[in-house]
Order: sequence, then structure tokens, then C-alpha cells
Amino acid sequence: MKILYPLVTLMMLLTFVSCNSKSGDKEEKSTAKQVVPELKIPIDSVDISKFYQTYPKLIKFQGDVSALYKKKNSTQLWQDNKGIVEFGSTLFNKYKGLEAEGLKANFPYNEKINPIFERISDNKLSQVDTDLMITNLYFYYAEKVFNGVDEKTSTSLQWLLPRKKVNYQVFSDSIFKHATINDDNKSKMFSQYYKLRDVLKKYREIEKKGGWKRIEAAEDFKNLKVGDSAATIAQIRERLSVTGELKENNKSAVCDSTLIAAMKNYEIHHGKTPKNIILKEHIDELNVPVADRIKTIIVNMERCRWIDPELEKGKEYIEVNIPEFRLYLIRNHEISFVSAVVVGKAMTKTVIFSGMMNNIVFSPYWNVPQSIINKEIKPGMAKNKNYLAEKHLEWNNGAVRQAPGVNNSLGLVKFLFPNSNNIYLHDTPAKSLFERENRAFSHGCVRVAKPRELAIELLKNDPKWTPARIDKAMHAGKESWYTLKKKVPVYIGYFTAWVDRDGQLNFYNDVYHRDESLLKLLTEE
Repeated sequence: MKILYPLVTLMMLLTFVSCNSKSGDKEEKSTAKQVVPELKIPIDSVDISKFYQTYPKLIKFQGDVSALYKKKNSTQLWQDNKGIVEFGSTLFNKYKGLEAEGLKANFPYNEKINPIFERISDNKLSQVDTDLMITNLYFYYAEKVFNGVDEKTSTSLQWLLPRKKVNYQVFSDSIFKHATINDDNKSKMFSQYYKLRDVLKKYREIEKKGGWKRIEAAEDFKNLKVGDSAATIAQIRERLSVTGELKENNKSAVCDSTLIAAMKNYEIHHGKTPKNIILKEHIDELNVPVADRIKTIIVNMERCRWIDPELEKGKEYIEVNIPEFRLYLIRNHEISFVSAVVVGKAMTKTVIFSGMMNNIVFSPYWNVPQSIINKEIKPGMAKNKNYLAEKHLEWNNGAVRQAPGVNNSLGLVKFLFPNSNNIYLHDTPAKSLFERENRAFSHGCVRVAKPRELAIELLKNDPKWTPARIDKAMHAGKESWYTLKKKVPVYIGYFTAWVDRDGQLNFYNDVYHRDESLLKLLTEE
């Protein structure tokens, strides 16, 4: 098909107005008006097909591009009589600023898109291909910022939480109507994304200023407490002042209560238990380069792209952040309850997924999974004939279960949200594990430090289930079930950087080593 180039013609319309006056008729010449026809560049399916034959690296956008032009009457979107419309330039500027979104501006045909906006005289594309190239830039930008890596890729990274669904056609209608892109509207993105984007800017500014100096600690480093004196202390002060934990740096080499308080604040926001002394491990944590912290922020911004912002609109839900080892009950958009948790160890990782809690089981049996029977119980029985009795286990119709009671591995209560992973929340007799900083010890289920309090919170609107009745059911020694009147969503996520409700940035250890593989995907493009 021959590409048509519309000719812009100039039309002059002269209007003569006659009017009568007392002195007689006089003819007056009107001012001439110049009418410039609206620019129309036909772009049909043949043009689009030819474009993707020439630029095959963009072919995944062909369906969306074709649908968009069909919806817009098969004419240009980004050009008028004066050239590229202002919104096109806005899009290009957003694309060039992708670093602010934690992304690289790696459009497959940068050598074609850049001249359109930066060196107009170097643009060798036809008007049709110019428009199509900008449209593909739009879909590239929208995919990178609003959707992230595709669902197949995130699933391969063991992310089984439901992905946000992005309808680019509906989205394009909105942006063409309002000429705005990424305006921090929570209807588009999970709100945590914008919080992380703000701290990314802060950490990039720190990086531009040279980051923070490495703290030099002697090989025979001794724990520091109030009153101790060492050159290292002045270095710690400087480091904490860079990220704001220490508000004023007096450069003293003597450890005082102000420094310890600042260090405690740092520990709290890095997944550590605050202490009254400064340990060598704290120095190691402080020495993590700013570039590494930036990478962690970027990885978690990507995870936020996958979350449906509708999640935050729920009136009641439970969220568990695996690297944080913590559970939150959110009610009416506020934190109603918090508990430490134990999650799966490296060999039996807790799955990243969601479910709907429908039952609470008091004084539960533990029906031992076949995998544990094969790996632990059978070898134990082979070595010790009293193994089952000592572990309070019993055979039950060809399976193994543990009777209710204080020795039960599930403790005195469990919270069920049916799923194919056989994961649930439960109590545990191993309370000492909650005192650890790294709490990855389970077979995959989530052990709750305060299960009684969680049950009370979930049943607080049922007047029949008082705390006293809950206590009685937990210690009855006989299994009983309670069906929730309204199911409660449970989201088990994985975030190693998170801005809390006080605006504080928190970093957590990458307990399952998932950040590196995702970062590689984001930086390889």
C-alpha cells in the first residue's frame, strides 16, 4: 500500500459586509481569515503490519497498538499541524526520566525515537512511522512502569499472589483525555510504590554526594557501650547522620546515650533487635554501600507493580511479610494487630500467595504431611521404637497425627485459609524461636507469636466468643471448629524494603535470596 501524505492547503475566505449609513451605502472590506484544515494521517492495519516487519522487537505491542488506532478512527495520535503534540513530548520526557522509577530507558529503537524529539532534522521516519514509533514508546513505558515483568516471569520467581490486571486500552483513554502520566493516583498503583520512589530519590541524592564512608573497624573489635572511646565511634556518628538516624553529629569519639539511641533506631528499621551496645554485625550492616541499598529499593518497587491497588481498599485483611517475620491485621485501613511470626526455612520456604481465611480450629490435631512422614518420622521410627509415643504421635487410618494439647506442633489454635500449598497460620509450643532475629524455621506454615490475641481480634464482633471462651476452647484438649461469619483475605508477601506508616524506610534480610534473580532481570534488558 502506498503511504498517503496529506497536503496542508491554505484557504482564504473573504467576506464583504455591506451596511447602510446616512451618507449612503459604503462597501467595507472584511478582515481575511486563514483556515488550516486539521491534520489527518491515515494509519491502517497495513501500515501497522509493515511497521512491525521493520521493527520486530516491538511486535508484542502490535495487538494493543492496532486496537488503539482502530478506536481512534485510524488516524494519527501524536501529531498536528505544528508537529509533535505537547503530550507526546511529555511522554518522551517521562521515558527519559525512567531512572526515577528505578528503570532504564532501554527502548529497543532509541536511535529512532530520540531524533523525533531531540534532533528533529535527523528524523528520517515517515509521518506514519513517526506516529507508530511514539505509540509503541507509550506502550513500552506503560508496561515497564505500571505492569513490570510479565506474569509468567513473576510466577517463575515463586510470586503466586494475584497479579494486577492492566487494561492498556482503558488506561490510554484516560491519559489521552487528561494528558497525564503516572500522577500518583492510587487507583493506578499500589501506594507503597510511590513511597519507595520517594526514598529512591533520596538515596540517589546521597549516592551523587559520594554515599557514606566505610567504617574501619579493627580486627579485634570489641562491643561499644556508653562511655567507651574509639576512633570508630566518630565514624559511626558520621554514617548515621547521612541517613538521618543521628540528627546532630558532634563528631565525638566517645559513645554516649544519643549515639546508642540513634543506633537502636537504625537497628529497628533494619530488622534487628535493638541493643544497648554496638556490635561488629552492626558495623557490617552500616557498611552496606548505598548502591546496594538502591538496588534493594528498585527490586521492591518492581514487586509493587504486581500488586493490585484494590487490595488496600479492603476493610479487613491479614498481611504477612516473610523477610520481616511479621504479621499485620489491617482493619478499616489501620493496623489493628501485630505479631512476630516464624516462616519456612530455606529448604521449605513459605509460599508467596493469598487465600481466604474461613475457619479457626481450637485444640487442633496436627495431621502430619506425607513429606514429613517420609523425611522425618519414618527414619525416627527406624532408630527408636518409642518415637511416636515420645512425640505424642499416633497412627490414624494409615496416616499420622498428633493429638491436641500443649505438645502439639500446631499449639492450641490454627487459622485456616484453604490452599493447594497446605499452608496456614498456627500457634506453636516452640516460643523461644520468636526471640531470634532470623525466624525461618518452619516447614512452610506461619507460626504466630500471639495466636490467642489474633483469635480475640478476629472474633471480637461475635459477642458469644469472649476471651474467656476462646481460652477454654484452646485448652479443651478436644478439637473444635469456628467458621468465620465473613472470610478474611490473607496475603503472604515478600518485601525486603518497605516504607512504614510513619514514613520510615525499613530494610530486611533477603532470607530466601530472591532479590538477586529479580534484579538481574531488571538490569539485563
